[in-house]
Amino acid sequence: MVVFRWVMGVIAGLLAGGSVLCFVVFMAFDIPVFLDRARVLRRWFTTVALFWFNVEVWGRVIWTIIHW
Repeated sequence: MVVFRWVMGVIAGLLAGGSVLCFVVFMAFDIPVFLDRARVLRRWFTTVALFWFNVEVWGRVIWTIIHW
């Protein structure tokens, strides 16, 4: 699980950083395509975060059922 957490953390960090960077570029130069990119990256970040949370919760449930 440690490797999974690190992989998901790195992916989530890159997506969040990319989203913030695209939003900052949009705010600085008023280029609408960067706002669309920031929104897409934010949605992917949310997807990755929810996937991580789901795997953590259901992994604990399965672990508890197996070791009951």
